[in-house]
Amino acid sequence: MTRYLISFPSGAMDHIPAEELPAVGDAAHAVVQEAMDAGVLVFGGGLAENVDPVMVAGDGTITTGTYPQTRELDGGFTVLDTPTREAAVEWAAKIAAACRCPQEVREFGPDSAVGN
Repeated sequence: MTRYLISFPSGAMDHIPAEELPAVGDAAHAVVQEAMDAGVLVFGGGLAENVDPVMVAGDGTITTGTYPQTRELDGGFTVLDTPTREAAVEWAAKIAAACRCPQEVREFGPDSAVGN
């Protein structure tokens, strides 16, 4: 099996009226439960947008921010372990329908330590 990152930036949900957000949350939780029941969910959640990222150097030096060339990373994400890319795309479609916004799918590289 291969692990996939399925994600969207927080701004992708800006078109959803506030009164509809509880229904979106319920739909998203239902897809997460379905993924758990199917045994493909590794983990997921949303990044805290009110907490600044920090860079930690090898010597322990900490600076606020990210790599200069890194685009902003925020919003929600899910990591799934699926048998095929097609299966990951099918899950991304379910998440997109629940969250009412497109999802980006990226494949993690192989890692023998986790069996892929």
